[in-house]
Amino acid sequence: MSSERVRAKPLTHVPPPAGAVDFDDFYAYMPAHAYLFAPTRELWPMASVDARLPGVPEVDDDGHPVFGAHGQKRLKASKWLDRNRPVEQMTWAPGEPMIVCDRLVADAGWVERPGSRCFNLYRPPVLVGGNPALAQPWVDHVRTVYPGDAEHILRWLAQRVQHPQEKINHALVLGGKPGIGKDTILEPVSAAIGPWNMGDIPAPALVGRFNAFTKSVILRISEARDLGEIDRYAFYERCKLYTAAPPDVIRVDEKNLREYPIQNIVGVIITTNHKTNGLYLPADDRRHYVAWSELTQDDFDADYFTALYAWFASGGTAHVAAWLQAHDIEEWNPKAPPAKTAAFWAIVDASRTPEDAEIADAVSTHGEPDALTVALIAESPTPKAFADWLTDRKNSRLIPHRLETVGYVAVRSPHAKDGLWVVSGRRCVVYAKESLPMPARFASVQSLVNR
Repeated sequence: MSSERVRAKPLTHVPPPAGAVDFDDFYAYMPAHAYLFAPTRELWPMASVDARLPGVPEVDDDGHPVFGAHGQKRLKASKWLDRNRPVEQMTWAPGEPMIVCDRLVADAGWVERPGSRCFNLYRPPVLVGGNPALAQPWVDHVRTVYPGDAEHILRWLAQRVQHPQEKINHALVLGGKPGIGKDTILEPVSAAIGPWNMGDIPAPALVGRFNAFTKSVILRISEARDLGEIDRYAFYERCKLYTAAPPDVIRVDEKNLREYPIQNIVGVIITTNHKTNGLYLPADDRRHYVAWSELTQDDFDADYFTALYAWFASGGTAHVAAWLQAHDIEEWNPKAPPAKTAAFWAIVDASRTPEDAEIADAVSTHGEPDALTVALIAESPTPKAFADWLTDRKNSRLIPHRLETVGYVAVRSPHAKDGLWVVSGRRCVVYAKESLPMPARFASVQSLVNR
């Protein structure tokens, strides 16, 4: 083999197509000094913008050229964008234009701010012509899988298509055996709202730090199942933040980006194959509509789903989108608490443990006082196994949830950083009846502490 080195061939220069990237595609996002590329809503760094856009001849305030030693001065593209196309904030807001003028998002929602501009990250769906009269195969599928819940499901989905800017104050739980078409129901709905507006996360991601998934018209939380005794409660508590408003505004925390506010309009759908060891739901929950199917995979013909997906691909998806856009939801109230179905109560009952009844019995022996402590409950004439469970440190995080099931909530001390009260010389949590107004809760706790 020759020792002479083989020189690499030079790369052929292929100029970018005319108009591929233009100044009109970018806005300067001033809080991070980065640049929003409008077609994809992505942030570009300064160096990338300057590499793709040419410099601009500089002029003064009167439009006259500004000259230097070597002729007319030129501004870098990023500097020109800073001066001419700045935005003070970005958010995600269905129903609003890409550039929202004279308004900014605060903790309470939109506020007037003349002269300000807010960049809207939301991208509306691309509308494709369809005929609502031809959507029957999909409608029939929904009614086959959930015969008793179909009307609620259809109205819930239609609301997301027709009014994505309006919050539905409850999540939709779609449960049943695997392979019955729960996700198939959502397949054309994703196209109707825009696939980029359909979030999809596993259940554990909901309790993580980053929450870019909140920028979703529909957020599907897939296969919620037993996450461990503590995590089931943490999952339920975190769900409260996203399944109902208030809060009206939530802050989006994306990796490598500073937080920014958006309105809380995400619609949550939870899918699960597990009824008795899946979700935790308390009896007084008003944030979940639970639909459950008794079908199994064997109830469908071998080619049922193949034919349905072929229909989607041949125009059925557009027909479903048109049907959802036209479906009458005038009388349906998205803010009203949902009905408590038989499946809802099955999950509630499955979430109950023997300790719930034992705590209720122990509280009753004390006459259901307005305020109490765990030590007071432990002094009750209860079975030894329950007393041991009550005083076991590893159960300390479960006790607040158990007391909540019998109507008691923790009351923080305003005089201690850790929120604990001093009772009989020991720092501890004090619980008061949830039914009491806040001043009465404090008064009952103070009375107990004084005793």
